[in-house]
Amino acid sequence: MARAAKAKKEVEVSLETVLWNCRVALRGVGTTEKNRDAVIGLVFLKFAGDKFEKRRKELQEQYGDIPAFLEKPSFYNAANVFYLKETARWSYIVKNASANNIAVIIDQAMADIEESNPPLKGALTLNLFATLGADKSKIKDLIDNVNQIDEKRFQEEDLIGRVYEYFLQIYAASGTKEDGEFYTPACVVKLIAEMIEPYSGVVYDPCCGSGGMFVQSMKFVDRHNGNRQKISVIGQESQAETWRLCKMNLAIRGIAHNLGEKNASTFTEDLHKDRKVDFIMANPPFNLKGWRKEDELTDDYRWRGYSVPRASNANYAWILHMISKLDVSHGIAGFLLANGALNDPDEFEIRKQLLENDKVEAIIVLPRDMFYTTDISVTLWIINMNKKAGVVNGHQLRDRTNEILFMDLRRWDSNIEEIVIDKGKKKKKTVLTDEQIAEIKKVYSAWQSADKSGYSDVAEFCKSATIDDLRARNYSLAPSKYVEFIDHDLDINYAEEMTRIQLEMQDVMKVEKKSQQMLEDAFRGIGYGID
Repeated sequence: MARAAKAKKEVEVSLETVLWNCRVALRGVGTTEKNRDAVIGLVFLKFAGDKFEKRRKELQEQYGDIPAFLEKPSFYNAANVFYLKETARWSYIVKNASANNIAVIIDQAMADIEESNPPLKGALTLNLFATLGADKSKIKDLIDNVNQIDEKRFQEEDLIGRVYEYFLQIYAASGTKEDGEFYTPACVVKLIAEMIEPYSGVVYDPCCGSGGMFVQSMKFVDRHNGNRQKISVIGQESQAETWRLCKMNLAIRGIAHNLGEKNASTFTEDLHKDRKVDFIMANPPFNLKGWRKEDELTDDYRWRGYSVPRASNANYAWILHMISKLDVSHGIAGFLLANGALNDPDEFEIRKQLLENDKVEAIIVLPRDMFYTTDISVTLWIINMNKKAGVVNGHQLRDRTNEILFMDLRRWDSNIEEIVIDKGKKKKKTVLTDEQIAEIKKVYSAWQSADKSGYSDVAEFCKSATIDDLRARNYSLAPSKYVEFIDHDLDINYAEEMTRIQLEMQDVMKVEKKSQQMLEDAFRGIGYGID
């Protein structure tokens, strides 16, 4: 009876509880970055091990216990599964969880996986556990908690995605400003994917972080019953730790990718030089300083036809870099920038030329406090290399030459998500719901459509502007310059309001006067003077 009760209790433990226990298993040990890499690294080993065992069972059923088949890496790779030597299998790690040298065993498993699977080269942090500073009991506790993350126990459609999203989000929320830069809120990435519709072609991210843009591009294809085989992803990342996170994130989800052979700065060492792409999804570091030396990249091909972006802020350098990558006939990009880029006086000439060249299709200001690196409102830019009439993804679009759609979502701040990042410590962030994302997409699609009857300007929400409107406002891209603002104070009848306030004040004064009189009468009644 006791055993049955214990089993029932174990089943009832939520996935969130299990993930939280993984998160805190190494509390008090090492740095946040090392703990993050340790937890995510073990989660990677667990999922890789589960996939391996499942594939191994299929091969046994097909060929029997013949080593020539069961130990042949190509038989696993063909099914998008990593081949694992015995010492790299999750079952081996669990069996040795109490060993004195468990840290060395895990580090060796990481090295063995990389050796057996060339696409993983550089993805896993080697010699991490040996230098973590955690005793074997804490490592065993982490292994035991990670071992509970099981598809049979938690029957979710995308358990791998759910788990990785949790850890990427929680470590971004609990880290520093720099730590948070590797993670873009999933709802924002989903919005970008819905807007640019990456059904087929090459998706590029020049600052790919932990790979959220690539993941959502695949999820977009899945949501719309597309074919993943028609999408390929390329990108790069400047931070070594984040580059490894991205490779792990994509590899465990089975997303083929090209992130270059190493981490590198997109500006000073473009790993995909001369590549043209169909789609770009990006969230560059906001207002990045020192991205080049003052005398560096002054004659770069990416600025051709524009002024040279200043070294003290990379916002417009990112824009011009991405435009240089887009296919000139149909490329489209969705990326995020700090709101300061909308009206930056120091980059006026570049902005003016961008608008005169008709590259910008939509500007969408998002609600405040959506990001872990900042509480400011940021902007989604849509760049389109072809705004002519035509059929795109089965939709007949009108000619939008010299037009821009402005949307202001700063009032959409009522949906709050609360994240527990530590004991007694929470972080609240604004999120966009699926319904809100659908509404934004509906407005954008109606504005693009050949039948524009479904679109109309809405005060405090959206406005379709022309190049003449932009010229009249000195090429500002701030939606507040175009979207109609309603002065709600004009709805107040001041005469009636003042009369109401005066009557209320008179009532208050009557009550106070009566109270004073009662107090005076009371004092006189007991023989005290009050003068």
